[in-house]
Amino acid sequence: MDLQILWFVLIAVLWSGYFLLEGFDFGVGMLLPFTPRTESERGAMFESIGPVWDGNEVWLVVAAGATFAAFPAWYATMFSGFYLAFLLILFFLIIRVVSFEWREKGDGEGWRKAWLWANAIGSAGIALIWGIGLANLIHGLPIDSNGDYDGGLVDLFTPYTVFAGLTFVVLFAFHGANYLTLRTSGGLYERVRVAARRLGVPAAAFGAAFLVWTVVVAVDRNDKDVFPVVIPAVLGIAALVLAAALTYADRSGLAFAMTALGTVASVATLFTGLYPRVMVSSTDFANSLDVPGAASAHYTLAVMTVVALVVLPVVLLYQGWSYYVFRARVTGEDVELPEPVASPTGGSPAG
Repeated sequence: MDLQILWFVLIAVLWSGYFLLEGFDFGVGMLLPFTPRTESERGAMFESIGPVWDGNEVWLVVAAGATFAAFPAWYATMFSGFYLAFLLILFFLIIRVVSFEWREKGDGEGWRKAWLWANAIGSAGIALIWGIGLANLIHGLPIDSNGDYDGGLVDLFTPYTVFAGLTFVVLFAFHGANYLTLRTSGGLYERVRVAARRLGVPAAAFGAAFLVWTVVVAVDRNDKDVFPVVIPAVLGIAALVLAAALTYADRSGLAFAMTALGTVASVATLFTGLYPRVMVSSTDFANSLDVPGAASAHYTLAVMTVVALVVLPVVLLYQGWSYYVFRARVTGEDVELPEPVASPTGGSPAG
């Protein structure tokens, strides 16, 4: 396989991994104001993603770094076009990250509630903007003959791209609910199971409509044939419909696997519909950036490939180990401490 194509595929894999793992993080955050009933349950939901969310963010850093190194022209045009959108994502990321730490800095109900909502808003906002941003790559942006972005923030919002953003929000919420059914117990488990059932049909409906629309956009705006774009689209639709059905059968593990597959298939549909271009120009199709024109030199890609072959397996093993270590369910139930036992001499208990 040509190294340019290999790195286009690897970047698609990195984005898929990011949305697969961070997607359920965002989903848990979106459910924080609605699913738990007590402070202990809210703490349990934070605890369910606390040990892993920052590791999941590594996929975003690596995806951005790989794009910068492998396709510098793509990186430059995309970041100039999405500059304000990326700043907004950065803002949401900051308030979401801070919420994990600052929530524990105060005991007041208002303080904790404020940071809970900060996490929820940040999670929903990030999902929405990422959906809009990735959909714009295939739908088209005003790019001039020099490969520079020639538009404003308003050009990012079209019916298709906004719908893509909303789809990511609903899909991640469903993904997060299924994740919680694997990590919670007791009353909290019962409520997240109900949430997963309620989100199943909307997620399948939004996902199916988005995937069909993406195939249409790829054919209409990126001069693609229906095949092979339709393959990951059909796979994604089937996975999401099956996930919705599995929630009613109380098959939590399989339901989570299907939402994971649906998430990956959604990203795969976008990138399959995008290739061989990396950004489509809406003003003049000839100005679109393609893989050969946006890629780095062969030597750069060769060095990157060697580094990836060495480092990527280590990262995967470490992250897999961390998920294994923190696999236990969280209860969300208050623990009553035993009453201290007086010593036989009437003094203070030992210890």
